[in-house]
Amino acid sequence: MHDLAAAEKHCAGCGRDLRLIEEETSERYEYIPASFKVIEDVRMKYACDCTIRTAEKPGQPIEKSTASGSLLAQVIVAKWADHQPLHRQEKMFARHGVTISRKTMGGWMGQCAKLLDPLYQAMKKELFGSKVIGTDDTSVKVLDRKLPFARIGRIWPYVGDRHHPVMVYDYTPTRSRAGPAKFLEGYRGYLQADAYSVYDAFFKGERGMVEVGCWMHARRYVYKALESDQRMGPALHLIARVYAVEDRAKALTLSGEQRLALRKRVSVQLMERLHKYLLQLKQDVLPKSPVAAAVRYALNQWEALTRFLEDGDLEIDNGASERANREIALGRGNWTFFGSDNGGRTAAVLRSFIASCKRSGVEPFAWFRDVLSRIAGHPITRLTELLPHNWKPQSAAQA
Repeated sequence: MHDLAAAEKHCAGCGRDLRLIEEETSERYEYIPASFKVIEDVRMKYACDCTIRTAEKPGQPIEKSTASGSLLAQVIVAKWADHQPLHRQEKMFARHGVTISRKTMGGWMGQCAKLLDPLYQAMKKELFGSKVIGTDDTSVKVLDRKLPFARIGRIWPYVGDRHHPVMVYDYTPTRSRAGPAKFLEGYRGYLQADAYSVYDAFFKGERGMVEVGCWMHARRYVYKALESDQRMGPALHLIARVYAVEDRAKALTLSGEQRLALRKRVSVQLMERLHKYLLQLKQDVLPKSPVAAAVRYALNQWEALTRFLEDGDLEIDNGASERANREIALGRGNWTFFGSDNGGRTAAVLRSFIASCKRSGVEPFAWFRDVLSRIAGHPITRLTELLPHNWKPQSAAQA
């Protein structure tokens, strides 16, 4: 509160006292640096001639560890949401007068991933309830003591539909078919991905999956070919018009049925014109030119690329999975590599909860702090209550 001095509240002109007419209010932010608290648990111990009894203390996420749920949440969120590698966190903690080695923090994250694994499996089960799952993959360097260099592992995000708003990451040491085949075992539904050949077997025989193409990938080929051949301009224009229909449906927040009706009314005709134009180009382009690559990609994938015209719940592209990979790419520029395959699996588990919190509008630090503190005693039959899109803080859940 800021007020005039008593002498200034008197008018020199008319001789009267000034009267208060209003208050002007403004705001500014004050930054309070983070701080540590040391909590001591004092357990009273009693004895008689034949018995000793000691009072219980609250359980901790990691037994016999100095890390509480809040500290574990901070380390996890700083690395997997804010892309702060452990060696930087070690220095940041040291400025607060607390010595925690990066090796210790790495061990904490592995133990937290193990503690959260049942919830991770529950999230995967929730994912498999989706009508459509989107996936992609990106590379990550992995240290290997057997090799003088870092080899390449893969991270695969699997994105649930809007009725199952989860995002589950999986880590595999290689990019072979075995990784996604094992993860998707038992899933029946639509799978939206690029034209990577490992997915082809999923759409045949007993796997029961239906392929949905990605126009984001197809459009990249067309845009790249435009640099060398202006004949790709009309194709790119037609793709843009199809995307405009999708933008309109999103702006109007149409239901699946309404979006399908809009697509049949407008997009089907645009896609027929595009298909006809690509067939004409195919006859006139050199086989090894960028234009031929763009035309070949689109025509070879045409059935999958037009699948979105059959169901209003399907998306035109796999953008959600691409954005999920972008978060890994941002982190990769900071923490550089995984220390081992086990480190990759730990990253996949923890990153899954970070991404699912973000998708559901949940603050990840609050989620990790609460869930890590109570998951050990939470009934296994009610585990889905702790998933980010279902989660309520413990005080609210008790109420």
